[in-house]
Amino acid sequence: MSRVSASDLSGVQKAAILLISLGPERSANIFKHLKEDEIETLTLEIANTRSVSPATKDQVLDEFYEICLAQQYIAEGGINYARELLEKSFGVDRAKEVIGKLTASLQVRPFEFVRKTDASQLLNFIQDEHPQTIALILSYLSSSQASAIVSSLTPDKQADVAKRIAMMDRTSPDVIKEVERILERKLASLVNQDYTIVGGVDSIVEILNTVDRGTEKHIMETLEIEEPELADEIRKKMFVFEDILSLDDKSIQRVLREVDNNELAVALKGATDEVQNVIFNNLSKRLAAMIREDMDYMGPVRLKDVEEAQQRIVNVIRKLEDSSEIIISRGGGDEIIV
Repeated sequence: MSRVSASDLSGVQKAAILLISLGPERSANIFKHLKEDEIETLTLEIANTRSVSPATKDQVLDEFYEICLAQQYIAEGGINYARELLEKSFGVDRAKEVIGKLTASLQVRPFEFVRKTDASQLLNFIQDEHPQTIALILSYLSSSQASAIVSSLTPDKQADVAKRIAMMDRTSPDVIKEVERILERKLASLVNQDYTIVGGVDSIVEILNTVDRGTEKHIMETLEIEEPELADEIRKKMFVFEDILSLDDKSIQRVLREVDNNELAVALKGATDEVQNVIFNNLSKRLAAMIREDMDYMGPVRLKDVEEAQQRIVNVIRKLEDSSEIIISRGGGDEIIV
């Protein structure tokens, strides 16, 4: 191995040379963070490594340093920031090579730079694109970003994009590259060499759980007409304010302990009599009377304010479910509690 260039070595061989170069004490500390099969593989490779030339060792250490530097730059400002600094330090070709290796190992998602872009600014770039293109991009964004964009689309596009996200399965790297190429002049592009599973029902549920109630209701009503089976599948995974009727009394009481009384009064202004009765039955008579009085006193309330108050209460419910403090029946018939 003494005459072998670092470029001819496998990743395992380079890792073994690195550990040998670092010495037993540092290598032992690194081993503490590895899996058993990784330790076994590296141990075997180290044992089979007889000699390493100083030139090869230096090449491996240089590559390790470059990758560490790239990781630091990515953490500080993202892929494009890292690429820019690496190009200044090592040149365009070497920077491209390091970034390529690193993004492959990190499985960096496409549109990573887009994820750092303000939603209102991004909306200007994509709102006139084909609904399928919008759906693809939104599938890679955070739910908060995607929900902000979905809420700002025209009503006819909202349901169309939601349907396309829910029905999306696997997307070819070539398609992703083409979409990234279109946005390249305005944003930045990343290349993912692997097929990537994006979208699906869970993806659109997460987005719908975050958008405002008006957008959510419009999308669901449209899907119930155009794709009733899909709408039913989505609804089973969602929780809206009226679904508080599905909670048991103990869970409702737990939720109400986290809700401000004024917020509850506003939320109930737009609730059905059935929902109001369930809520009031889980409050003390004194508190229920106070909230009823507040509701009468505040007079007419904007629908938007009611929906926002209801959404904040739903967020409390979802948070309590995530922490397993309450259990929400999803209608699937498989959640049996004994």
